[in-house]
Amino acid sequence: MRQNPARRAALLDAAIEVLAREGSRGLTQRAVDKEAGVPVGTASNYFRNRDELLVQTGARVYERLDPGEDALAEQLAPVRDAASYAALMRQTVARITAFRSGYLALLELRLEATRRPGLRTLLTERVRADVDANVARHGDAGLPGDATGVLLLYLAMNWLVVEELTLPDVLPEAVRDELITSAVQRALLSPGPDTE
Repeated sequence: MRQNPARRAALLDAAIEVLAREGSRGLTQRAVDKEAGVPVGTASNYFRNRDELLVQTGARVYERLDPGEDALAEQLAPVRDAASYAALMRQTVARITAFRSGYLALLELRLEATRRPGLRTLLTERVRADVDANVARHGDAGLPGDATGVLLLYLAMNWLVVEELTLPDVLPEAVRDELITSAVQRALLSPGPDTE
């Protein structure tokens, strides 16, 4: 297998675009070659088979969505109350939706994972690690709320992103903004059922 990292990244970026546009059925090595503008057979030099291409495409989406530890620390530094936390959630949603093809590719990969155990294992491990890291970062930063609140917010923001990318006219932008504010307040600042 070839090891040119820049070429591999370009092929995976092309795979993301194909996956987002054509769905998982359209993701073939030939389609990736065409999207990347490389000679036919190039993708097959980098990925043994379609399963490997799917798995590595998923890893590439997460790599591109990850802002990095320094950027995350910088984003978390000013967060101390519901308003600043809601602002952080708006920034996060904006960052994710700006990479529209990546998130749509992830949705396709999640659907494909229902049929491919190896892909499901990879995505499960990756998402679980991201969720655990978010909960830990939240606690380490001394932010309000608990792990359950962070998980509720994670789920709410993910579906908000799905709604915005797939059916953007369902909720006007002002409503989405207010929902983010409400989600932060309810998930992180409201007392849980055990504390009432």
